[in-house]
Order: sequence, then C-alpha cells, then structure tokens
Amino acid sequence: MTTSPPSDVHRAIDAVWRIESARLIAGLTRMVRDVGLAEELAQDALVVALERWPESGIPDNPGAWLMATAKHRAIDVLRRRQRLERKQEALARDLGLQLAIDGWDLDAALDDEVGDDLLGLVFMTCHPVLPTEGRIALTLRLVGGLTTPEIARAFLVPEATLAQRIVRAKRTLTAANVPFEVPRGAALAERLPSVLEVLYLVFNEGYSATAGEDWTRPALCEDALRLGRILATLMPDEAEVHGLVALMELQASRLAARTDATGTPVLLLEQDRSRWDLLLIGRGLLALDRAQALGGPSGTYAVQAAIAACHARARTAEATDWGRIAALYDALSQLAPSPVVELNRAVALSMAFGPQAGLDLLDQLRDEPALARYHLLPTVRGDLLERLGRGDEARAEFLRAAALTANARERALLEARARGAAATS
Repeated sequence: MTTSPPSDVHRAIDAVWRIESARLIAGLTRMVRDVGLAEELAQDALVVALERWPESGIPDNPGAWLMATAKHRAIDVLRRRQRLERKQEALARDLGLQLAIDGWDLDAALDDEVGDDLLGLVFMTCHPVLPTEGRIALTLRLVGGLTTPEIARAFLVPEATLAQRIVRAKRTLTAANVPFEVPRGAALAERLPSVLEVLYLVFNEGYSATAGEDWTRPALCEDALRLGRILATLMPDEAEVHGLVALMELQASRLAARTDATGTPVLLLEQDRSRWDLLLIGRGLLALDRAQALGGPSGTYAVQAAIAACHARARTAEATDWGRIAALYDALSQLAPSPVVELNRAVALSMAFGPQAGLDLLDQLRDEPALARYHLLPTVRGDLLERLGRGDEARAEFLRAAALTANARERALLEARARGAAATS
C-alpha cells in the first residue's frame, strides 16, 4: 500500500476505474449472469474504494483489489439466490408443483471460463434481442467505460434519450436471460456487424475523446484493438474483421504523435512522423493485405483502412497521395453514405483539388440535421476558409466549433486557431 493526499487518491481511483471497469463488469457478468447486477456490484466496489483508500492507501494492485471486493459481494448475491431457490423448490414439492428454476452452481459461476471475459461481454451486449442503438450504447457504457454524456455526443442524440436506451437494454438482456458467451456459427455471423461497429466506436473514443481534459484515451484504443485481434483469430475468413483490425492498427500507430509533451493536440499534417509506431503500421498493412486477399467486394472498414494506409506509407505530409484518398472516399460514400463520410470526403477533395472544391461540398452539408451540433463541420469550414484567405469567416467558424466541443484540449486548439485566423485576416 502507498499513502497519498486525498485528492491524489481520488484521481488515482478515477484512473483505475477508467482502466479496469470494463474487465471488472465482464468478470462479474460471467459470475452473476446479469449485466445490470454486475454493473451495480462494480459500482459498489468503487464506493468501498472511495471510503477506504484515502485512509488505508492505494493498493499495489488496485484493479485486483476492486475485483476481489466486488467478487465477495457477488458471492453473497449468489448464495442468497441459492437459498431462495432451495426454499422455492421445497415449496413447489409441498404444493405438488414443478417450478422451472434456472439452477445456480456457485462453484461453476466462480470458475467458469469463456476465453475472454471482455469479448464475452461485447457479444452479450450486442445480442440481436436488443435494437442496434441499444447494443452500441450499452457496449460503449460497459466495455468502453464511457459516461452517458460522452456516448450521447458520439451518437449526436440528447442525453435523456441515450440514458433511456441503456436502461432498456439492460432490462431486456436480463428479461431474455441472454447467456454470457462467445457465440458460434450462425449466431456469431449474425452479431458480427454490430460488434465491429461497437469496437470501432470504442476505438474512436480513445483516439479522439469527445469530452474531458485529454485529447486521447489510449487505453480504450488498446482494448478495442485487443478485442479486434481476438475476433480476427476467431473468424480468420471474414475480410471485414481484418479490415477493422487494419484500420485500428494504422490509426493507433499515430497516437504518440497526436499530442505534444504538454498534451496539446497536434494535427495530422503537422505530426512528427518519426513518432509513428512502425510495428503497428506493419501489423495494419498486413491485416489489410489479409482482408484484400480474401476477395469479394471491399467493406467499409477495409476501404477506411486503405485510406489510413495512404497516410502510413507517406514519409512526409507532402508525399501523401490525396488523389488516391479522394477516390477511396468516393467509394466509401457509395458503400456507406452519410453526412460524416461526406465531411471527410470534402477534406480529401480540398487536399487533392484545392480548398474551394472541398468548400463547395461542405456548403451542401450545412443544413444536415445530423451535423447541426457536430463541431467538426465548422472546424473543417474554418480550415478551408483560412486556406482561401478569408480569415474573418474562418475565425467565426473556429469559435463556433470551440463552443460545440466538450473536449477541453480540442477547445483550446480551436480557440488558438481562431486567434491565428484573425491575425492573418
């Protein structure tokens, strides 16, 4: 144990919770077979830590401490259920009735293995008994460890709507008695698209945090990558699984260069490419090769990975093949048309054919409801207007974007860009 001031302890607890909560909930779900109860047990362990650690000090292995505390409470719950079921069985015999009781085996609950608890939790929360939006929201909440406001921003929906989705999803899983397992065969294929979408949303939250003080949350990227690699092993003939892994590997290779020593964001074209992780780039390109070697039409993740590969192969920003990237975005817009894809396509067009080409496309997106409060729309407009020498207009767009983002680092960057645009107008 190490002792620290209470403020340091609370910061440590918050950091541990961010890192360990998903694994904690996954392990508890395997034990108690109820994802809602598992989350409650994990929260109980967090409360105990908040009460004890300021006095006793931070454990040497805080994640293990939380799991042990939560498991003790889980054992109490399982034992109470066993006693209740024995009473129900005795009553049923007395009444001459046959009750259908889902028998609990405490030892099995404690010792059962599913291979990877986090992966089992992902497939549970992506069960087809849930609507798509419920699957994604619940998985981000439990596996990604995101708060309701953070997920709401990722979905571009009101917080109240998102909170209702999560509550309904947990109740549905419990009512349907959905098993905690990694499915096989047809069930695996049925749930795969939702799982891939969820993993990429978790990765993106780590790659570019929607809220908070940090520009990136690498632990989320690492969890998404690890689960993606497990999926690729589980489904070696699925091109889109390899496509997603390739995309995440290639994007993760840039994480160290996305901030400077003070945590300030560094934009892609300004990054020190010597800080890009060559091992991750190699893994990403290999995964992309596997996806393409499987044949058939390219999926959305494989196309996005091909875009990321264009950046990874360019030794300098000037060497980037923007014509190729623009063509790939054209293909992506056909595969998965959306306002966000069009926004990214506008950036590619501006780099390949000049800022006015990108601005012409952006002007068609200004009335898109899904982008009404999406900070990247005014961010990109500000960048293109600045490149066109329209500094005052660029400043207004950067300030609008700064007001829309909930990420403190990003807000500071946008405000600095607004000042820079005003200085050059």
